[in-house]
Amino acid sequence: MSLKRFLFPVVAFLLVATQGTAQPITAGEHTRVQTVYGPIEGYQDGTIFTFKGIPYAKAERFMAPQKPDTFTELRQCKLYGPQAPQDESLRWNGRNSQTDYGFGNQFVIEPMDEAACLVLNVWTPSISDQKKRPVFVWIHGGGYAGGSGHDLPCYEGRALAEAGDIVVVNLNHRLNILGYIDLTGLGGKYAQSVNLGQQDIVKALEWVRDNIERFGGDPNEVTIGGQSGGGGKVSTLLAMPSAKGLFKRAIVQSGSTLRQADPEGTRKYGIALAEELGQPATEAADFSKYTYEELNAAVGRLAQKGTRGGFSPVVDGTILPQHPFDPASPVSKDVPMLIGTDFNEFTFDISRNMTWAEAEASVKQRMGEERGARFVEAFRKAYPKAEPKEMTYVDTGFRAGAVKQAAAKSAQGGAPAYLYLFTWKPESNALGASHGMELPFMLHNVSLQREMTGASPAAYAFEKKISSIWLAFIKTGNPNVEGVPTWQPYNEETGVTMILDNECYPVQHHDRELMQMSRSIW
Repeated sequence: MSLKRFLFPVVAFLLVATQGTAQPITAGEHTRVQTVYGPIEGYQDGTIFTFKGIPYAKAERFMAPQKPDTFTELRQCKLYGPQAPQDESLRWNGRNSQTDYGFGNQFVIEPMDEAACLVLNVWTPSISDQKKRPVFVWIHGGGYAGGSGHDLPCYEGRALAEAGDIVVVNLNHRLNILGYIDLTGLGGKYAQSVNLGQQDIVKALEWVRDNIERFGGDPNEVTIGGQSGGGGKVSTLLAMPSAKGLFKRAIVQSGSTLRQADPEGTRKYGIALAEELGQPATEAADFSKYTYEELNAAVGRLAQKGTRGGFSPVVDGTILPQHPFDPASPVSKDVPMLIGTDFNEFTFDISRNMTWAEAEASVKQRMGEERGARFVEAFRKAYPKAEPKEMTYVDTGFRAGAVKQAAAKSAQGGAPAYLYLFTWKPESNALGASHGMELPFMLHNVSLQREMTGASPAAYAFEKKISSIWLAFIKTGNPNVEGVPTWQPYNEETGVTMILDNECYPVQHHDRELMQMSRSIW
């Protein structure tokens, strides 16, 4: 056993005992639940019952996930389970002090285990009062390559469950080559070896459907949500027939995905990988004997030879029959959506002040004289009160994708889509409204990412406002709350976007010209 694996449960227990509120943590018969698959024991942290590392499925390498094994002996579910194997370079372990998100748990080192990473976590106000609460299933970011259900401190579901009287679930699933390679070109036993990470998430949602009543949740009132790569996964689930009926509402944060990969290229890549490993390019191929590192090494060799393949969902015709929002899939026509982005996204240092002349010169140097001049005019029209430097830091790619997704959803004539733009900036650092800045607020966890938010009185007040918006949508499919102006669904005619800041207010097509000069990121 490695030192990392030895330290994980010890340090994790210490974290459980010190993180969160000062209320006592207890465990025993009063924290036990009989799931469909067997009995488990979690712990009670003040008013919230917590269960971690619950297996929701099992899977052999490159095979579709199956239901987990049943068990009769009491299983302890007090620690986060293993995360999916991923490169160390993909794991967020903090940034410099100027832009520190607190990414990665500095105290708990989660082991990586391919065979045991299909686990989920549950936070609930009660397991015995027979109440059926709305359920929020959170899907982590990290593209399709990295991350976990506890990759960020603010992913902890305790505070949101308590604030909203809801059940919160998050999960791990297969990633990168293990979760998103396409081997269907080999045929035979690999006929369903595509979109495996997405198939894992569907299995987690099936577990929620079959078990969540035992945790005080309502299986008919499930909302799925995700940010960044998690938003891409949610977008894709909205077009998967196997996911239909497993959730009622969906939230996409900075991950609006209109199209996914086409199978022509991904199938060729799967065949090339088999050949690179010396395997037959048929169903007779055997990938079981290779370590994760050896698989990655083969990927690197293929790249050196000019054969590249990004690992992401694929429009395979069965599991994912069509591109998610090009046009919007009929699978999710009746699913309301909350869609949005952050003003700065992947700018993590906006500390340098500029004059308008300096900002315009920077834009024109990057875009060229003519296009740059058009961009400057469009920006100043969209944001007349903005500081000059903000023109060089404004996101247009993520925002363009969100607008197009909301428009595609609206064009269906089904359930509504509500569009937002998060512009709040912390006072104490130079992060701006960058990628993921809304996370600690909507998850009601400002206190767990103090270095990111500044933890000022204004930040805590803003937390109440933003988490109330998310909770309203989770419970009703409508984000309108007291203290925020009326929020109308998006449509092409009015183009309503709600600006989320200390003062929230709606705008109508305010940045249309700017978006016409942009392209979608996802």
